[in-house]
Amino acid sequence: MALKKEFSFQGKSVEELKELSIEEFAKLCPSRTKRSLLRGFDKQLLKKMEKSDGKKPIKTHKRNTIVIPQMVGMTFAIHKGNSFEITEIKPGMLGHYLGEFALTRKRLLHGKAGIGATRSSTAISARK
Repeated sequence: MALKKEFSFQGKSVEELKELSIEEFAKLCPSRTKRSLLRGFDKQLLKKMEKSDGKKPIKTHKRNTIVIPQMVGMTFAIHKGNSFEITEIKPGMLGHYLGEFALTRKRLLHGKAGIGATRSSTAISARK
């Protein structure tokens, strides 16, 4: 019988991380993330998070926002150019940018070349 391993970020559990301020959490992060968090976290998004009831996803265009412990368990609708990608924030996402979880480009599927087509036209996306 295998025990499920508890998630930890820099040796701290999610509950311990939620008690930390943004500045204290920033000190546990890598340098680029730390610099971004210490320069200031978006106040409007914090207000939206506090007001949120948890049923509706929080819509945002701010893809460069870093995932902080207070976001864990919430659902965000992240803008990806023409639509919103609904994403639930999990502990493994801490310290990453929201934009990393809503890809803006479609995956390239190689198609079959038509009659009289050149070989290079097989790289055109088959998905519409």
